[in-house]
Amino acid sequence: MGGAAVKFAQLVSRGGIDRRYDHGYTTSMKTAVSIPDKVFRVADRLAKRLHVSRSRLYAAALADFVARHESKRITERLDAVYGDEDSSLDPALGRIQSNSLPPEW
Repeated sequence: MGGAAVKFAQLVSRGGIDRRYDHGYTTSMKTAVSIPDKVFRVADRLAKRLHVSRSRLYAAALADFVARHESKRITERLDAVYGDEDSSLDPALGRIQSNSLPPEW
């Protein structure tokens, strides 16, 4: 399985998209979107290569996009809370960590 197929399978297995999504009629929201022809052609080829429907590919891509932006929002909120905190390493702790590494490091 290629890299894209593996990533898609991981997204499905992590619950990023319902495995039953493209098995017949679904109760999922149906929507229409306009995308550039080139994006459509590339996505169509990818869906065929991954042996999934375009709907399933688009749903997985959107789920991944939303998850990445949610992570970014969480990071921004944490930065707002802890952004002014001193993050320097105590010199004594640095020496202890350095001494704990094997000699080849």
